[in-house]
Amino acid sequence: MAKLIILLSVLLSFTVHGATWRITYPKPMSESDKRSNYPVKLLSLALEKTGVQYSLMPSERIMLQSKALKRLMDSRDVNVVWSVTDKQREQQLLPIRIPIYKGLIGWRLLLIRDDMPARFQYVQKLEHLIKLIPVQGRDWPDTKVLQANGFNVTADNSYGNLFNLLRRAQGDFFPRSVVEIWDEIDNPAYNADLMVEKEIAIRYPEAMYFFVNKKSRPLANLLEQGLEKAIADGSFEELFMRTFQDKLNRAKMSSRHVFELENSFLPSVTPLERKELWYQFDDLASGSEK
Repeated sequence: MAKLIILLSVLLSFTVHGATWRITYPKPMSESDKRSNYPVKLLSLALEKTGVQYSLMPSERIMLQSKALKRLMDSRDVNVVWSVTDKQREQQLLPIRIPIYKGLIGWRLLLIRDDMPARFQYVQKLEHLIKLIPVQGRDWPDTKVLQANGFNVTADNSYGNLFNLLRRAQGDFFPRSVVEIWDEIDNPAYNADLMVEKEIAIRYPEAMYFFVNKKSRPLANLLEQGLEKAIADGSFEELFMRTFQDKLNRAKMSSRHVFELENSFLPSVTPLERKELWYQFDDLASGSEK
């Protein structure tokens, strides 16, 4: 009954003329964790495009992604979470099917120990890479993608501990998206004894969306409307490029050998046909391999 009263009060606050939409997202894991910066800016942009009054704030408590998604399902503590999509998550939650990173979350570079670059020089085929062990979050959809493509993954619940697993040689590489890896390698909290491998990239089709509770259709419609307006007037693209252009240049993707993986967990309704929603690298190495 208490949950129902809270949900009704939230919905009423959305329908009263002039009311403020209260948007709560998961609090970052630490002050040095910058992964929330861009999604929060994009949320703010989308809400501004709708013209509504809103407040945008982190949750009171830090939550692992699995806990944040569970809280969202239960309409507790948060009412929007951004996450990589898969079939299960789209059954449990309501996605706004606009990939907030324009698909770059599926373009992966390899974080490795700084004594390992010579080992990766011998990786010429996907079958060579599969013999090495990636580390990954236990509840991340990427873990299932890697396993389905033949990798033996070392997993952990703690984001911060994944760097320690790599450092302790409990895995050989940590595949990170091209938009995440540079903040991590520049961060003293994570980068000790680690480096970005210079020759290899992994790519698979993947989207990160904003998700809301299944019953929060008004909020989903509001965010979708705002995002579509930002796409139409170019402000989405402007924010995206302002945030990531330097990181994309730094990746030097055209000189990398790109290994293509399959993602059988991607829902069939993913808007792959909308080319404006996906970033395209103009020039890729000719050695791309499936």
